[in-house]
Amino acid sequence: MLPRIADSLSFLYLDMVRVVQDDTGVCAQIQVDETRTDTVYLPTAALSCLLLGPGVSITTPALTTLARHGTSVVCTGSGGVRAYAGILPDSLTTHWLEQQVACWSDPDRRLDIAIRMYKMRFHDADLPTTITLDQLRGMEGQRMKALYKILADQHGIGRFRRNYRPDQWHAQDPVNLALSSANTCLYGIIHAALLALGLSPALGFVHAGTQHAFVYDIADLYKADTTLPLAFALHDSTNPEQEARRRFRDNLRLLRLLPRIVRDTQTLLTTTPDTPHADDTEDDPAERRDVHMVHLWDPKTGALPAGVNYAAGTD
Repeated sequence: MLPRIADSLSFLYLDMVRVVQDDTGVCAQIQVDETRTDTVYLPTAALSCLLLGPGVSITTPALTTLARHGTSVVCTGSGGVRAYAGILPDSLTTHWLEQQVACWSDPDRRLDIAIRMYKMRFHDADLPTTITLDQLRGMEGQRMKALYKILADQHGIGRFRRNYRPDQWHAQDPVNLALSSANTCLYGIIHAALLALGLSPALGFVHAGTQHAFVYDIADLYKADTTLPLAFALHDSTNPEQEARRRFRDNLRLLRLLPRIVRDTQTLLTTTPDTPHADDTEDDPAERRDVHMVHLWDPKTGALPAGVNYAAGTD
C-alpha cells in the first residue's frame, strides 16, 4: 500500500515485520513459519514517511539509510491510528513549518486561517465576508446540534448530548464512548501526517494550550464525515470503544484520509489561493487527561474553554 499523496509525499505502513539493512538495501523480513522468512525490499528513496505499527523491530543501520534518503519514521498504533513518536530526517524541508509559524505568529493571518477552517467545514453556507470567529463558533455549535439530532433520529436513540467526562469514563453512553475512541484514532492519523510534513502539532489556529492543538484543528474538518456516523452506528454496542477502533481501522483505506489531510493542510497554510505550493490499542488515561489543558484561541478575548457549544441559547 503506497498511495501517492502530494509533492511526491508517500506513506508506507508496516506491522509484524523486522526492518533491517543488508548489502542491497532496507528490507522488511516477514516470518512466515519456522523454516521460511520472506523478504520485501522497501523503496526508501521514494518514501516520505514510514509508519511502524505493532510488532515491528528496526535496526540502527536501517534507520540511518532512511534518514539519509529523507524518510520520516513514525511509530504508530495498529493501522496507523495512533502516533506515539516521530523521527524526522535533517533533510526534511522546513517550508511548511515556516509557513505555519509565519501564519500562527501574525494575529491577522492566524484569524484568517481559523476562519478558513470553519468555512471548509461549512462550505455550503452563505457566509458574510465580515463574519467573526465568535459568530463562526456559534454557527459551528448550531450545526453540530443539528447533526447530532439527524444522526440520533436515524438510529432511533432520542436526544443526544456530547458528554466527554474522563473522570467518569465508564459511566458514559455507548455513543460518547465510541466517539471518543474513534476521535483518538483520527488524531493519530492526522498527527502522523503533520509530522511527515515537518509541521508542529502544537501550533494550532483554533485550539491552543496543548501539544496536539493543530491536530485537533485539522481533525475537526473530518469528524462529521468519519467519526460521528461511526459512533452513532455503535449506539447499542456492548464494547463501543473497541468496536470503534476496529471499524475505523477497517474503513481507513476506503476513507483515503491521508491524501485529504495533506492536501487540505497545505491549502490552509498557503497564504492565498493563487499562491503555488513551494513543494508541489488500548486507551491511555494520560491522553484523556491532556484534554483539560486544551482551549480555543480568540483574537479579542484570548483563551476560551474547549468542549463548549457556542451556539446562542445553548444550555
